[in-house]
Amino acid sequence: MLPTVHIRYLEPVFRPPSEAQSLILPVTDGCSWNKCTFCEMYTAPQKAFRARDEAEVLGSIARIGEHFAGEIRRVFLADGDALVLPTRRLLSILQAIRRHMPEVRRVSTYCLPRNLRKKTVEELRELADAGLKIAYVGAESGDDEVLAHVNKGETYETTLTALDKLGAAGITRSVMILNGLGGPELSAQHADNSARLLNATQPEYVATLVVSFPLGEERFRTGFPGWRALAQAELFSEMERFLDKLELTRTVFRSDHASNWLILKGTLGVDKQRLLELVRQAIRQPEAARLRPEWARGL
Repeated sequence: MLPTVHIRYLEPVFRPPSEAQSLILPVTDGCSWNKCTFCEMYTAPQKAFRARDEAEVLGSIARIGEHFAGEIRRVFLADGDALVLPTRRLLSILQAIRRHMPEVRRVSTYCLPRNLRKKTVEELRELADAGLKIAYVGAESGDDEVLAHVNKGETYETTLTALDKLGAAGITRSVMILNGLGGPELSAQHADNSARLLNATQPEYVATLVVSFPLGEERFRTGFPGWRALAQAELFSEMERFLDKLELTRTVFRSDHASNWLILKGTLGVDKQRLLELVRQAIRQPEAARLRPEWARGL
Protein backbone atom coordinates (compact mmCIF):
# COMPACT_ATOMS: atom_id res chain seq x y z
CA MET A 1 0.00 0.00 0.00
CA LEU A 2 1.26 3.43 -0.90
CA PRO A 3 1.94 5.78 2.01
CA THR A 4 -0.48 8.65 2.62
CA VAL A 5 1.16 12.05 2.39
CA HIS A 6 -1.10 14.96 3.19
CA ILE A 7 -1.10 18.29 1.36
CA ARG A 8 -3.68 20.76 2.62
CA TYR A 9 -5.87 21.62 -0.38
CA LEU A 10 -8.67 24.18 -0.34
CA GLU A 11 -11.22 23.16 -2.94
CA PRO A 12 -11.91 23.89 -5.68
CA VAL A 13 -8.36 23.36 -6.95
CA PHE A 14 -7.44 24.81 -10.35
CA ARG A 15 -4.56 24.15 -12.72
CA PRO A 16 -3.96 24.51 -16.46
CA PRO A 17 -4.97 21.50 -18.61
CA SER A 18 -1.31 20.86 -19.47
CA GLU A 19 -0.51 20.35 -15.76
CA ALA A 20 -2.74 17.28 -15.44
CA GLN A 21 0.25 15.07 -14.55
CA SER A 22 1.87 17.58 -12.19
CA LEU A 23 2.02 17.62 -8.42
CA ILE A 24 -0.20 20.55 -7.37
CA LEU A 25 1.64 22.31 -4.56
CA PRO A 26 -0.27 25.17 -2.90
CA VAL A 27 2.04 28.01 -1.86
CA THR A 28 -0.73 30.61 -1.68
CA ASP A 29 -4.50 30.41 -1.33
CA GLY A 30 -6.76 32.33 -3.70
CA CYS A 31 -5.76 35.27 -5.89
CA SER A 32 -4.15 38.48 -4.66
CA TRP A 33 -6.19 40.59 -7.13
CA ASN A 34 -9.46 38.63 -7.38
CA LYS A 35 -11.39 41.56 -8.87
CA CYS A 36 -11.71 40.42 -12.50
CA THR A 37 -15.44 40.34 -13.11
CA PHE A 38 -15.24 37.41 -15.57
CA CYS A 39 -13.38 35.10 -13.17
CA GLU A 40 -15.11 33.03 -10.49
CA MET A 41 -12.22 30.71 -9.68
CA TYR A 42 -11.34 32.23 -6.32
CA THR A 43 -14.58 33.86 -5.16
CA ALA A 44 -15.56 31.16 -2.63
CA PRO A 45 -15.09 32.32 1.00
CA GLN A 46 -12.43 29.70 1.74
CA LYS A 47 -10.40 31.06 -1.19
CA ALA A 48 -9.67 34.45 0.41
CA PHE A 49 -6.10 35.35 -0.47
CA ARG A 50 -3.27 34.47 1.87
CA ALA A 51 0.29 33.27 1.54
CA ARG A 52 0.82 29.78 2.93
CA ASP A 53 3.12 29.55 5.92
CA GLU A 54 6.60 28.88 4.60
CA ALA A 55 7.26 26.11 7.10
CA GLU A 56 4.06 24.33 6.01
CA VAL A 57 5.08 24.46 2.34
CA LEU A 58 8.63 23.30 2.99
CA GLY A 59 7.34 20.53 5.23
CA SER A 60 4.99 19.30 2.50
CA ILE A 61 7.86 19.22 0.02
CA ALA A 62 10.05 17.23 2.40
CA ARG A 63 7.33 14.68 3.18
CA ILE A 64 6.43 14.19 -0.48
CA GLY A 65 10.07 13.81 -1.37
CA GLU A 66 10.57 11.20 1.32
CA HIS A 67 8.04 8.88 -0.32
CA PHE A 68 7.83 9.92 -3.98
CA ALA A 69 11.12 11.62 -4.84
CA GLY A 70 11.77 9.39 -7.85
CA GLU A 71 8.27 9.59 -9.31
CA ILE A 72 7.48 13.29 -9.58
CA ARG A 73 8.60 15.04 -12.76
CA ARG A 74 6.50 18.22 -12.72
CA VAL A 75 5.27 20.59 -10.01
CA PHE A 76 2.64 23.32 -10.36
CA LEU A 77 2.75 26.06 -7.73
CA ALA A 78 -0.83 26.96 -6.80
CA ASP A 79 -3.11 28.91 -6.25
CA GLY A 80 -3.85 31.86 -8.50
CA ASP A 81 -0.58 33.74 -8.49
CA ALA A 82 2.38 32.23 -6.66
CA LEU A 83 4.66 34.90 -8.14
CA VAL A 84 3.17 37.43 -5.72
CA LEU A 85 5.49 35.89 -3.12
CA PRO A 86 8.85 37.55 -2.49
CA THR A 87 11.72 36.23 -4.58
CA ARG A 88 13.53 34.95 -1.48
CA ARG A 89 10.58 32.78 -0.48
CA LEU A 90 10.10 31.46 -4.01
CA LEU A 91 13.78 30.56 -4.20
CA SER A 92 13.48 28.72 -0.89
CA ILE A 93 10.55 26.68 -2.28
CA LEU A 94 12.28 25.94 -5.59
CA GLN A 95 15.50 24.92 -3.84
CA ALA A 96 13.55 22.59 -1.55
CA ILE A 97 11.87 20.97 -4.57
CA ARG A 98 15.25 20.43 -6.18
CA ARG A 99 16.68 18.99 -2.97
CA HIS A 100 13.81 16.65 -2.06
CA MET A 101 12.49 15.82 -5.55
CA PRO A 102 15.59 15.63 -7.74
CA GLU A 103 13.71 14.09 -10.70
CA VAL A 104 11.52 17.20 -11.16
CA ARG A 105 12.24 18.71 -14.55
CA ARG A 106 9.68 21.51 -14.62
CA VAL A 107 8.07 23.85 -12.11
CA SER A 108 5.28 26.10 -13.33
CA THR A 109 2.74 28.61 -12.00
CA TYR A 110 0.01 31.06 -12.91
CA CYS A 111 1.24 34.64 -13.17
CA LEU A 112 -0.52 37.99 -12.91
CA PRO A 113 1.39 40.71 -14.80
CA ARG A 114 1.03 43.01 -11.77
CA ASN A 115 3.08 40.60 -9.66
CA LEU A 116 6.15 41.19 -11.78
CA ARG A 117 6.20 44.97 -11.42
CA LYS A 118 8.59 44.83 -8.47
CA LYS A 119 10.58 41.85 -9.75
CA THR A 120 13.61 42.51 -11.90
CA VAL A 121 14.71 40.40 -14.85
CA GLU A 122 17.67 39.34 -12.72
CA GLU A 123 15.36 38.06 -9.98
CA LEU A 124 13.26 36.19 -12.52
CA ARG A 125 16.41 34.69 -14.00
CA GLU A 126 17.34 33.44 -10.53
CA LEU A 127 13.95 31.76 -10.32
CA ALA A 128 14.42 30.23 -13.77
CA ASP A 129 17.84 28.89 -12.79
CA ALA A 130 16.28 27.40 -9.65
CA GLY A 131 13.72 25.47 -11.73
CA LEU A 132 10.79 27.77 -12.61
CA LYS A 133 10.29 26.97 -16.30
CA ILE A 134 6.75 28.06 -17.29
CA ALA A 135 4.45 30.95 -16.35
CA TYR A 136 0.80 30.85 -17.42
CA VAL A 137 -0.25 34.45 -18.00
CA GLY A 138 -3.92 35.32 -18.29
CA ALA A 139 -3.69 38.33 -20.56
CA GLU A 140 -7.38 37.86 -21.53
CA SER A 141 -7.18 40.78 -24.01
CA GLY A 142 -4.71 43.27 -25.39
CA ASP A 143 -7.36 45.99 -25.57
CA ASP A 144 -7.38 48.57 -22.80
CA GLU A 145 -11.11 49.31 -23.10
CA VAL A 146 -12.03 45.64 -22.73
CA LEU A 147 -9.59 45.23 -19.82
CA ALA A 148 -11.12 48.23 -18.03
CA HIS A 149 -14.67 46.90 -18.49
CA VAL A 150 -13.74 43.58 -16.85
CA ASN A 151 -11.66 45.17 -14.07
CA LYS A 152 -8.56 43.23 -15.00
CA GLY A 153 -6.28 45.75 -13.33
CA GLU A 154 -3.89 45.58 -16.29
CA THR A 155 -3.32 47.36 -19.58
CA TYR A 156 -1.70 46.48 -22.88
CA GLU A 157 1.54 48.04 -21.65
CA THR A 158 1.64 46.33 -18.23
CA THR A 159 1.02 42.93 -19.80
CA LEU A 160 3.61 43.56 -22.50
CA THR A 161 6.20 44.56 -19.89
CA ALA A 162 5.53 41.42 -17.83
CA LEU A 163 5.76 39.11 -20.84
CA ASP A 164 8.99 40.77 -21.96
CA LYS A 165 10.49 40.35 -18.47
CA LEU A 166 9.63 36.66 -18.41
CA GLY A 167 11.05 36.15 -21.88
CA ALA A 168 14.28 37.98 -21.03
CA ALA A 169 14.65 35.74 -17.96
CA GLY A 170 14.29 32.57 -20.02
CA ILE A 171 10.92 31.55 -18.55
CA THR A 172 8.52 30.00 -21.07
CA ARG A 173 5.33 32.04 -21.46
CA SER A 174 1.91 30.50 -22.03
CA VAL A 175 -0.60 33.29 -22.71
CA MET A 176 -4.38 32.97 -22.49
CA ILE A 177 -6.84 35.08 -24.51
CA LEU A 178 -10.61 35.01 -23.92
CA ASN A 179 -12.61 34.71 -27.14
CA GLY A 180 -15.77 36.84 -26.93
CA LEU A 181 -14.70 38.90 -23.91
CA GLY A 182 -15.49 42.22 -25.60
CA GLY A 183 -18.94 41.21 -26.79
CA PRO A 184 -20.07 42.32 -30.28
CA GLU A 185 -19.39 46.02 -29.68
CA LEU A 186 -15.69 45.61 -28.89
CA SER A 187 -15.03 42.35 -30.74
CA ALA A 188 -12.91 43.87 -33.53
CA GLN A 189 -10.61 45.89 -31.28
CA HIS A 190 -10.36 42.98 -28.83
CA ALA A 191 -9.13 40.73 -31.66
CA ASP A 192 -6.83 43.37 -33.16
CA ASN A 193 -5.14 44.47 -29.94
CA SER A 194 -4.83 40.95 -28.55
CA ALA A 195 -2.98 40.01 -31.75
CA ARG A 196 -0.88 43.17 -31.43
CA LEU A 197 0.16 42.19 -27.89
CA LEU A 198 1.18 38.70 -28.99
CA ASN A 199 3.02 39.95 -32.06
CA ALA A 200 5.02 42.32 -29.87
CA THR A 201 5.99 39.66 -27.32
CA GLN A 202 6.18 36.43 -29.37
CA PRO A 203 5.27 34.04 -26.52
CA GLU A 204 6.09 30.36 -26.75
CA TYR A 205 2.45 29.26 -26.24
CA VAL A 206 -0.94 30.87 -26.84
CA ALA A 207 -4.31 29.42 -25.86
CA THR A 208 -7.80 30.77 -26.41
CA LEU A 209 -10.91 29.99 -24.37
CA VAL A 210 -14.50 31.11 -24.83
CA VAL A 211 -15.63 33.36 -21.97
CA SER A 212 -18.41 31.77 -19.89
CA PHE A 213 -20.20 32.36 -16.60
CA PRO A 214 -21.22 29.18 -14.77
CA LEU A 215 -22.38 31.21 -11.74
CA GLY A 216 -24.27 33.82 -13.74
CA GLU A 217 -23.43 37.16 -15.36
CA GLU A 218 -24.48 39.59 -12.60
CA ARG A 219 -20.95 40.28 -11.35
CA PHE A 220 -19.61 40.68 -14.87
CA ARG A 221 -22.32 43.12 -15.92
CA THR A 222 -21.50 45.56 -13.13
CA GLY A 223 -18.69 46.89 -15.30
CA PHE A 224 -20.04 45.89 -18.69
CA PRO A 225 -23.83 46.44 -18.61
CA GLY A 226 -24.38 46.42 -22.37
CA TRP A 227 -22.41 43.24 -23.01
CA ARG A 228 -23.89 40.15 -24.61
CA ALA A 229 -22.33 36.80 -25.44
CA LEU A 230 -21.22 36.29 -29.02
CA ALA A 231 -23.18 33.78 -31.03
CA GLN A 232 -21.27 30.85 -32.50
CA ALA A 233 -20.83 32.53 -35.90
CA GLU A 234 -19.63 35.74 -34.20
CA LEU A 235 -17.08 33.79 -32.18
CA PHE A 236 -15.74 32.25 -35.38
CA SER A 237 -15.56 35.66 -37.07
CA GLU A 238 -13.64 37.09 -34.12
CA MET A 239 -11.26 34.13 -34.23
CA GLU A 240 -10.73 34.62 -37.96
CA ARG A 241 -9.85 38.27 -37.44
CA PHE A 242 -7.54 37.43 -34.52
CA LEU A 243 -5.67 34.71 -36.43
CA ASP A 244 -5.40 36.86 -39.53
CA LYS A 245 -3.71 39.63 -37.53
CA LEU A 246 -1.23 37.32 -35.81
CA GLU A 247 2.37 37.47 -37.04
CA LEU A 248 4.03 34.88 -34.86
CA THR A 249 7.18 33.04 -35.84
CA ARG A 250 7.39 30.08 -33.47
CA THR A 251 4.40 29.87 -31.14
CA VAL A 252 2.41 26.76 -30.27
CA PHE A 253 -1.27 27.70 -30.64
CA ARG A 254 -4.11 25.85 -28.96
CA SER A 255 -7.83 26.55 -29.08
CA ASP A 256 -8.93 23.18 -27.73
CA HIS A 257 -10.31 23.99 -24.29
CA ALA A 258 -13.66 22.40 -23.51
CA SER A 259 -15.33 25.82 -23.94
CA ASN A 260 -14.35 26.04 -27.61
CA TRP A 261 -16.74 24.94 -30.35
CA LEU A 262 -14.00 24.60 -32.95
CA ILE A 263 -10.81 22.78 -31.99
CA LEU A 264 -7.70 24.41 -33.45
CA LYS A 265 -4.12 23.21 -32.95
CA GLY A 266 -0.96 24.24 -34.72
CA THR A 267 2.26 26.20 -34.70
CA LEU A 268 2.25 29.81 -35.79
CA GLY A 269 3.22 30.97 -38.17
CA VAL A 270 3.69 27.79 -40.29
CA ASP A 271 0.11 26.64 -39.70
CA LYS A 272 -1.58 30.03 -39.94
CA GLN A 273 -3.23 29.53 -43.32
CA ARG A 274 -4.39 26.02 -42.45
CA LEU A 275 -5.99 27.24 -39.23
CA LEU A 276 -7.58 30.21 -40.98
CA GLU A 277 -9.11 27.90 -43.56
CA LEU A 278 -10.61 25.71 -40.82
CA VAL A 279 -12.21 28.78 -39.25
CA ARG A 280 -13.48 30.06 -42.59
CA GLN A 281 -14.94 26.68 -43.41
CA ALA A 282 -16.77 26.74 -40.06
CA ILE A 283 -18.14 30.20 -40.93
CA ARG A 284 -19.27 29.14 -44.42
CA GLN A 285 -20.56 25.68 -43.55
CA PRO A 286 -20.85 25.12 -39.81
CA GLU A 287 -22.83 21.95 -40.43
CA ALA A 288 -19.83 20.47 -42.27
CA ALA A 289 -17.21 21.56 -39.73
CA ARG A 290 -16.05 19.23 -36.99
CA LEU A 291 -17.53 21.19 -34.10
CA ARG A 292 -17.71 20.07 -30.50
CA PRO A 293 -21.37 19.26 -29.72
CA GLU A 294 -23.08 21.48 -27.17
CA TRP A 295 -23.41 18.64 -24.65
CA ALA A 296 -19.64 18.09 -24.74
CA ARG A 297 -18.66 21.70 -24.09
CA GLY A 298 -17.36 22.56 -20.65
CA LEU A 299 -16.39 25.69 -18.76
